[in-house]
Amino acid sequence: MLQIALPNKGALAEGAATLASEAGYHCRRRGRELSVRDTDHGVEFVFLRPRDIATYVSKGIIDLGVTGLDLLHDSGADVTQVMPLEFGKARFCYAAPKEQDITPDGFTSDTRIATSYVHVVEEDLKARGIDATVVPLDGAVEISIQLGVADAIADVVQTGRTIDEAGLTVIGDPIIETQAMLVAQNGVISDKEAARHFQERIKGILVARSYIVVEYDLPKSKLDAAHKITPGIESPTVSPLSKDGWVAVKSMAKQSRVNEIMDELTAIGAKGIIITDIRTCRI
Repeated sequence: MLQIALPNKGALAEGAATLASEAGYHCRRRGRELSVRDTDHGVEFVFLRPRDIATYVSKGIIDLGVTGLDLLHDSGADVTQVMPLEFGKARFCYAAPKEQDITPDGFTSDTRIATSYVHVVEEDLKARGIDATVVPLDGAVEISIQLGVADAIADVVQTGRTIDEAGLTVIGDPIIETQAMLVAQNGVISDKEAARHFQERIKGILVARSYIVVEYDLPKSKLDAAHKITPGIESPTVSPLSKDGWVAVKSMAKQSRVNEIMDELTAIGAKGIIITDIRTCRI
């Protein structure tokens, strides 16, 4: 049975479970179960600490796993990055008190940096040629400066609200642009059919989230202009209408452009414009 690790808690947990469910897998826990078996698909979902998932996958204990790119880098685990999953997006950054005029390149050997991501920070400091002191903490690093433990921190920043409330501000460019990532034991995707199926289903959900279906009626004389607005994947589907000189058009388009597409189609005389979400697809 294929074993897939999902985060048991934290910011990535709900997104991972939702993605797997939308792909047709039974992976929802009723309580605090450590694993859930989907016997129809030959998959066992194991719920682990997000920080540990890459390590379990790299050692071959788990076949596939969902973890954060930041956690993957911090673990140093040797795994295959199968695909980014387009949720849990954040920045891993340095932050310091707002009143201090300091940048990461200005850190010195006397600078103390509190973080839960020791490996990532040490590698970044090494690349900068800086011998600062890394203070390992297990979460809630924002308070460390106020308590006199550190001079700066390195942590995951999403909205920035938490560090702002702590009187801190992001300094320098992000160390890592992170998001959820599907990782695999090296070689497992080609070795196990169930792993390939899972990968393709997840890819189908992600593609579907990026596209919509646009349907509209249009004078046939405006088809060339409409094709430029909604070219589709290969080409749009065009069908004749009973109204002389009119056609019905159906095409896939980028979700991010939905409002612009409606504006542009209206401007060339399209009628009955309908936008439909896609549940899953393969292109």
